[in-house]
Amino acid sequence: MSFTTLSTRSRAVGAAGLGAALLAGLTACGASNAADTAGLASAEPTVEVSDAWVRATAGTEDPSMTGAFMAIDNAGAEDVTLTGAASPVAGKVEIHEMAMVDGSMVMRRIEGGLTIEAGYGQVLMPGGNHVMLMGLTEELSPGDEVELTLEFSDGSSEELTVPVKEFTEEEGHYHESDAPHSHPSGSPMGSPAMGSMESMQPSMSPSGSSKP
Repeated sequence: MSFTTLSTRSRAVGAAGLGAALLAGLTACGASNAADTAGLASAEPTVEVSDAWVRATAGTEDPSMTGAFMAIDNAGAEDVTLTGAASPVAGKVEIHEMAMVDGSMVMRRIEGGLTIEAGYGQVLMPGGNHVMLMGLTEELSPGDEVELTLEFSDGSSEELTVPVKEFTEEEGHYHESDAPHSHPSGSPMGSPAMGSMESMQPSMSPSGSSKP
């Protein structure tokens, strides 16, 4: 009789220990999930793209290429680089800049991409830095929309649906990517003046985010 009582108590103690172990495991699992959720929240992209538009090619001298323009803001604590882009309407997409070469202003690919410093922004506009779409598979008319993906050095990307707009203030045409050519400027090099930007893109609103 005493043996049976001891065995029952042992089973009770064992069950209690198992329950405590399960409770501890569930608590640890909950804490791990909370930590994972917090980590995902902190990893949210800090880059914001606004006022994007693409220059129409209908009626232009060279409808095989065009430019995409926009404002890119970096609200994060680390610099981020726009490393690449892609679009289903273009065979090739590059990040381009304006530069002085042998006394002439030319457009060329930015080696290594375009850096957006932490806490600042970059305005991509005609006559300055822009996203170059080459080998277009279709003519782009005002009112059309273009799918555009921007890729950044932090591993994030931005999927955009960009409206096509006419830009009549620019003369000439865009250039081939294998060699720099003269490219008429719509504004002074490196000038992020909001007044100039507004005149070239009526729908864009001043953000004050471009670095002086």
